[in-house]
Amino acid sequence: MTKITAAEFRKMVAVSSKRLNKNAEFINSLNVFPVPDGDTGTNMSLSFASGAKYVSESTAQSVGSLAVALAKGLLMGARGNSGVILSQIFRGFYKSTEAKEVLTAADLAGALSAGVESAYKAVMKPTEGTILTVAREAAKAANQAAARTTDAAAVMTAAYQAAKKALAKTPELLPVLKEVGVVDSGGQGLTFVYQGFADVLTGNQREEETETPHQPSVEEMDEMVNAQHHKSVQSQLSTEDIRYGYCTEIMVRLGAGRLVDQKFDYEKFRTALSEIGDSLLVIADDEIVKVHVHTEQPGKVLAYGQHFGSLIKVKVDNMRLQHETILEHDQENNSVDASQPHTTNNGYGVIAIASGAGLVKLFRGLGATYVLNGGQTMNPSTQDIVDAIAKTQAQKVIILPNNKNILLAAQQAAQVVDAEVAVIPSKTIAQGMSALVSFNQDDTLAANQAEMTADLATVKSGQVTIAVRDSTIDGQAIKKNDYLGIVDGKILVTAPNQQQTALAMVKEMLDDDSEIVTIIYGADGSAQQAEELKTAILELDEDLEVEIHEGDQPVYPYLISVE
Repeated sequence: MTKITAAEFRKMVAVSSKRLNKNAEFINSLNVFPVPDGDTGTNMSLSFASGAKYVSESTAQSVGSLAVALAKGLLMGARGNSGVILSQIFRGFYKSTEAKEVLTAADLAGALSAGVESAYKAVMKPTEGTILTVAREAAKAANQAAARTTDAAAVMTAAYQAAKKALAKTPELLPVLKEVGVVDSGGQGLTFVYQGFADVLTGNQREEETETPHQPSVEEMDEMVNAQHHKSVQSQLSTEDIRYGYCTEIMVRLGAGRLVDQKFDYEKFRTALSEIGDSLLVIADDEIVKVHVHTEQPGKVLAYGQHFGSLIKVKVDNMRLQHETILEHDQENNSVDASQPHTTNNGYGVIAIASGAGLVKLFRGLGATYVLNGGQTMNPSTQDIVDAIAKTQAQKVIILPNNKNILLAAQQAAQVVDAEVAVIPSKTIAQGMSALVSFNQDDTLAANQAEMTADLATVKSGQVTIAVRDSTIDGQAIKKNDYLGIVDGKILVTAPNQQQTALAMVKEMLDDDSEIVTIIYGADGSAQQAEELKTAILELDEDLEVEIHEGDQPVYPYLISVE
């Protein structure tokens, strides 16, 4: 293949988008920290999907014009640092190819190199052993191949093979990857993109894209069910729309029990249950069958299961009651959002990014004029942040990302709007709140940026969450389902008990200058537990001032700051 046409480029983008989507959870699993917020795969998949959408909607007949569309879609859809870097790679790619009808092997190699140059410039402190390394080595191999052949397919294959080799070596460049036993997640995502490109140009169709879907094991079912509920868009329904009101789960030990009178047949069993509900999931092995179904008659599900064995687990939730609670929270969030002024009295727009009704109220109380919903597991895109800037209707805007994985998207958004925007590099909720206290609407934007940024160093940020897998980090053995105490990005405490972990973490954070401890409890925490923690902290030092706030944040039962 001496020329890549627009038709081939469209296929390359579409296949790579599908490849990223298919492997998003695998990429997520490569997160170094074993916490439930690994979202590199999700971010890269959503970012590239935005680019693919722009390409599919374009009527352009040249590769250069399609590359522009891809870069534009990636720019506005970029989520998380990995998504932003991916968008920068294809920003360089389009700048190299913008005027070209088709791409030769040399054009392709040059475009990959231009992408590397653009990505390295976008990152303030480039780190080897990351997506940048993978992109660089792939481009190097592509240029070497282009010097030997005019076959564009051979050049892209060389780039993909080099990306795989570079990815495998990332643990040697980043010690933390080697300690945990994973490769770089962003590099893995880019390798899937290049794999898709190479497959289209060589005509290779991978077996996994034609084989039947993976049938999960019994042990995987709980995670699937939880994920299914977590991703449902409850706020789009009214309670009356819920046809089947009871989420029913049972686990049956096959062949055991006094009421067994039928031999288990998977298809017959599944068909029978499908007639009394929906959202059915049936997983079985030789000994156990697990069922998840939405039904109006949970008793029928239990009774039917007993024909095949003994019930060893039963769980029934009233989804209508759950839904009403969700709607109440959404209404509270919406009422807070609706009441937000556009600007301060002096014309500033101050945007804070946070997730949880309680955190929204806290930031609003501190002076934020707009709170954009986002945070761990739900990084807003560049477009989301651009839209938030527009909603302030201000010419001077301050953005508090409050998450290191949102920082690059915020900076990218600041570059594509007409307003003057200052991005304060807050990496935690605590830093964002501390910086916001320093905001002065009578100061210049530059003065506020300097003062608020300097204030980030005055607060220590702690987070308590739960480990999602066994791991070893910094020589510390971590077990799945243990609680983790993370201070300023470093895991300092791990223990089986949430309260013990939180208290031990606070001990690590306190020093002779500590005066104020702020406890923000999340959706998985409670006011009572927070009060118990406050009492325990005061026993450490009765002179401390301990404040408690309800944050409603996901993922972290506690966010704790020390000043």
